[in-house]
Formats: sequence, C-alpha cells, structure tokens
Amino acid sequence: MSQNRVIVIGAGAAGMLAARSAALAGAQVTLLERNEKVGRKLYITGKGRCNITNACPVNEVLANIPGNGRFVTGAMHRVTPAAVMELFEQLGVALKVERGNRVFPVSDRAADVIDALLRELRRLRVNVIQDRVTDILTEQGSVIGVTGERGTYSCNAVVLATGGASYPGTGSTGDGYVMAEKLGHTIVTPRASLVPMETEETFCGAMQGLSLKNVTLKVKNSKKKVVFQEQGEMLFTHFGISGPLVLSASACMREWENETYTAVIDLKPALDEQKLDARLVRELAERSNQDFQNILGALVPRLMVPVIVELTQIPPHTKGHEIAKGQRRRLLETLKGMTVHIAGPRPLSEAIVTAGGIKVSEIDPKTMASRKVQGLFLAGEVMDVDAYTGGFNLQIAWATGMVAGESAGNYCKV
Repeated sequence: MSQNRVIVIGAGAAGMLAARSAALAGAQVTLLERNEKVGRKLYITGKGRCNITNACPVNEVLANIPGNGRFVTGAMHRVTPAAVMELFEQLGVALKVERGNRVFPVSDRAADVIDALLRELRRLRVNVIQDRVTDILTEQGSVIGVTGERGTYSCNAVVLATGGASYPGTGSTGDGYVMAEKLGHTIVTPRASLVPMETEETFCGAMQGLSLKNVTLKVKNSKKKVVFQEQGEMLFTHFGISGPLVLSASACMREWENETYTAVIDLKPALDEQKLDARLVRELAERSNQDFQNILGALVPRLMVPVIVELTQIPPHTKGHEIAKGQRRRLLETLKGMTVHIAGPRPLSEAIVTAGGIKVSEIDPKTMASRKVQGLFLAGEVMDVDAYTGGFNLQIAWATGMVAGESAGNYCKV
C-alpha cells in the first residue's frame, strides 16, 4: 500500500478544502461523498448565494463563535477570512462584501463556488467517488482504511468531514457521529442552532409572512439577563418567529432543560420613549376624529394593526381625541417592547447549523487530529463548534478543513 493515501469523508465545505490541502501536502487523496453531487449544503447557504465568509479581523470571528470559539483560535489565525477570500479569488470566484461584512460571489451563485472547488480538486488529481462510508477501519489504534456501501478503501489517514445533522436532505444525517463514537469519541448531544423559534403567543401566526426591518430584538433568560440584543430583520411565521435576527439569537439560547426565554421586539428603535411619545401625541392630534385602528396604520404594518389593538386593549373604534394618557402609555410600551414567550426551537432538521458533535477536548486544536485514534483528523460541523449567522460557520469549515487536510497529508510523510 502506498504510504501517503488520505481519504476524506464528506464533500462539503470542510471536506473539499481538506482534500485540497492534503493533496497540496503531497498525499494521494480520495474524497468520498454519499450524494451524487458535491457541496449539496453549500448550494443552499446564504439563500443560494453562498455567504463564503465574513470580511472581519480574526478576533471578531472568534467573538461570533459562542460554541467553543477558543478551540478554533489557532486554525483561524492560520486560515483568516482574508486568506479564504484570497483563495477563492485565485480560484476564479470574484467576491463582493455586503452589509455586516458578509462575503458573497459577485455572481450571487453558490454553484460558482462549488464549480471552482471541483476544478481545483481535478487539477490536483483528487479522486472523487460517490459512496456512503459506514465504518472507519483501525488496527492497533491507527487508521488503516474505510468501508463504504460500494467497497473498502485502504489509507494511512482519514479526515472526517461529514457535517452535522441539520438539513438531512443534503446528506448531513449524523453519520459522522456514529463513526466517531465507535472509535471512542464522545458526542456532545447534537441540537439545533441558527434555527427559527416557536412562540407561545398565537398572534405571531396572525402576522404570518410579515417581515420587519430595522427593529431591535432582545432575548432575556428566566433571570431577566439579556443573552442577545441586535438590530436588523425578522419575520413572523405560522409557528412563531424567524429571520436573520431570530436565527442569530437562537445561537445564544443554548439551555432548554431548565431555562425559559422571552423575546422583546422594539418596533421603533430609532426613537427613544420621549420622541416616540411626542410622535404619538402628534398623530392622535392630527387624526383626532379617526378610529384608533386606522391611526395605527401610520405607525405599524397593516398585518400588525389587530395585534396592537389586542395587546393595548384599546377598543379599535376609539377616536384619537378619546385616547387617554394611560392608553397612550400602553401603546408606547407595546411599540417599544412587544413581548413574545419562546416555547422552543424548531426541529434540528430545520436548523441551518448543528451545535454539539465530537467533543473538542478529544481533538488537537493545532492539527485537528483525534486524540483517540492515530491518523484520524476532524473538520467542520461534525465537531462541537458553531457560530452566529453571517459567514462565520463557513469560515470555521474552511479553516478547520484546511488545517485537518494539511495535517493528514503531513502525517502520511512521517
């Protein structure tokens, strides 16, 4: 058997870059992917546009990784967002930076990112095979090969990059956890992150499809501690709330067994209470003979009007001049703090990212090598590392993939 064979399991973001790095380190690389096409999950990232990374300094990336950010510190300093951007530009993918430093292909096509990676893998003679791996084979504590549904493949090193358990339709069905556990690794229970939230209030369903821009979402835990606060966009759905703000907030709602969360929406973050009250006084005076429900049309989206009426308990046909100071105060408090109680996250299958996975204390952060099995390297979402939305999760995949692949290639030389 050749002494420099590396097998990469999973052709997602981490797996493809691991295969590239291992090949550049001089290894003969075989990339095994269960799907007919590589990069299935990449096709749907950034709503099909592929939010490649975030154009920010490394310390900012780390600040956006609530799940074991310290573990990937070394990898992030070795493979920075700037290095990732430079790599894709070299591979022929022109990039642009949008709001929040999110980086996308100029073409807005995720397919261009995948095509560029595939061209690079072909150039480096990486052998891409469609097969679903079921077992990693070891002998005396060292990797010797893998078994797939279509055959057995011998090797000196394996990079496990099978992803998490979110979006199972893309092939992320948790296979990697099973293989790692068989080899003695501890699996931190996978759970949903970057996921919509179900609410106890039914009025969210009454506003289904309503998208809010430039609102502030604040999430408090049962001790009234603010665990998340940010301004941006969100969406009401038939089950509760979703959209960029909610997905980001979900990454901070990490305890569900003995914890409850409340979301508070400031619909008018640009106005402090004094300025908003002055505006309400003006609106009520200018529309003194109009019904309250009609006056609300100037303050909130149409779908929200009946909900505000319900929350303020102000009868809908009350005239502007009839609204008392106490009622105006209730309206102000509702506009500055619409409150919804979170019932829980949507299922893991609907999450963008999986939190949980292979315990990071069992992985060498410098090389992504398993501390349990010689010749096994880990990369991407299969590990217990997750970040907020904005290109940070893909940055983790690229960085850990490159480090794991290079380490696997170098391991074969020893």
